[in-house]
Amino acid sequence: MLLEVVGIRVRYGPVEAVKGVSLEVEEGSIVTLLGANGAGKTTTLRAIVGLKRAAAGEIWFRGERIDGRPTPSIVKRGVSLCPEGRHVFSELTVGENLMLGAYLRRDKDGIKKDLEEVFGHFPHLRERTGQRAGSLSGGEQQMLAMGRALMGRPQLLLLDEPSLGLSPILAQEIAKVIREVNARGVSIILVEQNATMALGLASKGYVMEAGQVVLQGDAKDLLGNEGVRRAYLGN
Repeated sequence: MLLEVVGIRVRYGPVEAVKGVSLEVEEGSIVTLLGANGAGKTTTLRAIVGLKRAAAGEIWFRGERIDGRPTPSIVKRGVSLCPEGRHVFSELTVGENLMLGAYLRRDKDGIKKDLEEVFGHFPHLRERTGQRAGSLSGGEQQMLAMGRALMGRPQLLLLDEPSLGLSPILAQEIAKVIREVNARGVSIILVEQNATMALGLASKGYVMEAGQVVLQGDAKDLLGNEGVRRAYLGN
C-alpha cells in the first residue's frame, strides 16, 4: 500500500475538522474524495503533506510513518500538493514558479527532463516562461500550479479542486493531464467538486460529511449510487 491514513483527527482550535478519517491509496491508483464544502477534504490533504498536524491517528507512506514530520521532509519522500486556489507566486515568472517546485532536488538532468514533461502537458507554459505568473489567466495559473507540484517528481500527487472556476473545455484538459500523469505511474488523491469527472478518473472514492468518511467504494459503484447521484451529480 502506498499511503495509509488511519483514524486521523485534525483540529482548528476547539473545532474538530477531521474526525477519525481513514483511507488507503494503492500504488498507481487515483482516489477521489467527495463532499460538500467544509466536509474536511482539504484539511485531510493538508494533514497528509504535513501542513496541518493531526491531533490523533497515523499516516503511513511506503511503510514509513510520516505524520508529525515537517512538510519539506514529506515532500522529499515523494508527496506533492497542488492546493485549492492555485497559490502561484504572482510576482515571479512562470519559469521561477516551476523551479521552486524542484527546490529540494539536486539532480539537474532529472529536473531538466521533468521540466520538459511539464511543458509537454502544458504547452502554454513554455510560451510564457518569462511572463509574470500573476498576469496569467485562471486556467493558466492552474496549469502552473499543477506543473510546479509535478516538478517535485512526486510518487503521490494531492490535487485540491483542480478544475474549480475553469470552463468545461479547460476542465477537460485538466482531466486529460491527470490521466497522463497517472499513466506515468504517479498515484493521485483528487479532491474535486465535479463529481462526475472525479469518479470517471478514479478507481476508488470516499465520500466525506462533517469531517468523517460516510461512504467508500469502487468509483463506478459510487457513480451509480442513488444517494451520491442525488447529492453530488444533480440527478
